[in-house]
Amino acid sequence: MNHSIYSADRSTHLKIVVVALVAGIAVTGLGITARATGSDEGLTQTARVIKAGKSVVITSSNASLVR
Repeated sequence: MNHSIYSADRSTHLKIVVVALVAGIAVTGLGITARATGSDEGLTQTARVIKAGKSVVITSSNASLVR
């Protein structure tokens, strides 16, 4: 048995890659399935229009001036 990834042989590396690939496909499949079976009722969004009010002009500042 190989206790280190550095000393592992080619078949051990291949097994690790295959297991990672299968796990990735399984997670992706579960995510797609969960999204596809979810109901979209009640989740529709409507756009709200926000109109600009009067423009604001700043005429004074309390910042101190250092020269």
